[in-house]
Amino acid sequence: MRVELLAVGTELLFGDIVNGNAAWLGRRLAEVGADVTTSVVVGDNVDRIASSVTTALSRADAVVITGGIGPTQDDLTREALAAAAGVPLVRDPDLEAGLRTRFAALRRDVPEMNYKQADLPAGARPIANPRGSAPGVRVEIGSGVAYALPGVPHEMERMFTDDVLPDLLRLGGQPAAIVHRVLRTAGMWESAVAAALEPQVARLERDGGVTVAFLASGGQTRVRLTAKAETYDAAVAMIAPEEAAARAALGSAVYGTDDDTLEGVVVALLRDRSATVATAESLTGGLLGAELSRAPGSSDVYLGGVVTYATEVKRDLLGVPEEVIEEYGVISDECAAAMATGVRDRLGATYGVSLTGVAGPTEQEGKPVGTVHIGIAGPAGAFTRALRLPGDRPQVRTYAVVAAENLLRLHLLGE
Repeated sequence: MRVELLAVGTELLFGDIVNGNAAWLGRRLAEVGADVTTSVVVGDNVDRIASSVTTALSRADAVVITGGIGPTQDDLTREALAAAAGVPLVRDPDLEAGLRTRFAALRRDVPEMNYKQADLPAGARPIANPRGSAPGVRVEIGSGVAYALPGVPHEMERMFTDDVLPDLLRLGGQPAAIVHRVLRTAGMWESAVAAALEPQVARLERDGGVTVAFLASGGQTRVRLTAKAETYDAAVAMIAPEEAAARAALGSAVYGTDDDTLEGVVVALLRDRSATVATAESLTGGLLGAELSRAPGSSDVYLGGVVTYATEVKRDLLGVPEEVIEEYGVISDECAAAMATGVRDRLGATYGVSLTGVAGPTEQEGKPVGTVHIGIAGPAGAFTRALRLPGDRPQVRTYAVVAAENLLRLHLLGE
């Protein structure tokens, strides 16, 4: 079954609200094998909403609409559905009575406009809303069906799960199974990941079967493998050899799958080795420590961190030698190594991890924006890595944290 998503609301177009409903609906529909072909956002205008519904149903079997079914003047989805269906709006007396009972029980004297929520396109069926006042709408238009749900996520999700999804499954018959497998990578830019998998992607595009997508964000790249088959087990069997091939091509850049996080993997590795870690940060201002402490179980392995922005703090709190600062500067491998060693010694950790560099917006010590030095100190001594990272200040700081976590991960694995 082909399904399109239509989000209604000028606030979505202006960016006042992020359209998280589309992501949630897309995941739920994919789980049952529906093909979500298009997702559209339209403003609060009857003609545009009606046109979008008509267009969606010319291409798909169903359209799921979110937003625009409340009581205010800019809630126009009911009117638009009636226009698309070529029928009038009709007040449903049972819905109106239910609304009056609800508001009376809440001891609320509401404006009359609230009862427009009882209006339905002629021939439409209401969709019960156990979490709010606005009922949804199901209306058949031509050979397709449109479902209108509230834009409030917790209302929409309950109504979709209880009513819309079972109805879609009934209309579509036994759906195919769609299975996704996500490989999470760090330490390789998206283009490098794509290049490593280019032969595999070319083969799959030629022969069909599993599809591959690349999703880059925050200094990491996800590789999503998708298979569609008659059963879940058949889809899993299709993905398994392609996952193995992708892992072989990407090597140690793959740190996890699906919902794994880089910080979670690092914490697990430390726990497995009965090891602890402490952090010393300059340009990232505590972001590395915040990421490590986000992982469940981090209290077992993360002892704490020191933010040493000022040069004198690096010297006084971490013991960075004055001669290192004078000869090499604070933006250097030598300083990173001394910071990592200092925080390891002072906090009594197995490993110390440090970050120093230039996040921007201007260069420092003659070093360009994006210069980053990572230090790791452990039982065998200290080592460093120097990087040149792209982007603005927030991006450099984010990428630096990922690079430090990934370097520690590889070190723990013996890479």
